Amino acid sequence: MTFKEKLQSGKFMVTSEIGPPKGIEIKVILEDAELIRTRVDAINVTDLQSSVMRLGSLAVCSLLKQKGFEPIFQITCRDRNRLALQSDILSAAALGIENILILTGDHTTMGDHPDAKPVFDLDSVQLLQVATKLQAGLDMKENKLEGQAPKFCLGAVVNPGSDPIEPQIIKMEKKIEAGSEFFQTQAIYDIKTFENFLNKAKHLKVPILGGIVLLKSAGMARYMNKNVAGVFVPDSLIKEMEEAKDKVATSVEIAARLIKELKSLCQGIHIMPIGWDKKVPLVLDAAGL
Repeated sequence: MTFKEKLQSGKFMVTSEIGPPKGIEIKVILEDAELIRTRVDAINVTDLQSSVMRLGSLAVCSLLKQKGFEPIFQITCRDRNRLALQSDILSAAALGIENILILTGDHTTMGDHPDAKPVFDLDSVQLLQVATKLQAGLDMKENKLEGQAPKFCLGAVVNPGSDPIEPQIIKMEKKIEAGSEFFQTQAIYDIKTFENFLNKAKHLKVPILGGIVLLKSAGMARYMNKNVAGVFVPDSLIKEMEEAKDKVATSVEIAARLIKELKSLCQGIHIMPIGWDKKVPLVLDAAGL
């Protein structure tokens, strides 16, 4: 079954992500992908994550597709105007890449080229509308596409820890209306907060994959609490990481524990290892997946 068919079947989904390298050496990320070949339903490829210049998401997705993986092409609105966005989405289809996750993208001032000019010609809702229109054989200006229209499985993101949560729910509704068929969330560390979000979003009837970010240290947890909107790492988890004799083992244990709690709440999980790609199989083992 394709990723889209699995979503529609109600299967509990497992996705992970890889970040392209800052260069053209792809040996390591392809090795990391092999470690989870039979363990995940799809692999997200980030698009200049944190606004750091890297190898392109589309190129890596194509390489993964050639090797029999099911990639999810992440595309942000930050770096391209509406011409380039439509062109890259069509390029993905021509390469056999059907799964697309549409994001606004971090501002360029966050990255390693802070003087780069941000574009943001479209926002994530508008780009979802454009991708949906492309599936109908039309570009954004209603011009007909030549030949067969592309087919996609479109996804979007949501931050379940936002306070207040209502604007996120409204944005979700707009994204679903625009064509989003699934959501992957920002990092979840507080299950009660996530349950509150799900209660507010229960009328939407759309697959939600809960986000799991591996904690590398207590310092990382404190940084996210201070700087990442909508992410809250409870003091108990910070203390657990602080007192850990083996930080990797403790991080894996925390992630597996969160996954076990999420399993009964949503239709899947999305693991964001942020450089700890080789630890993903350990997390899946510990979580019983």
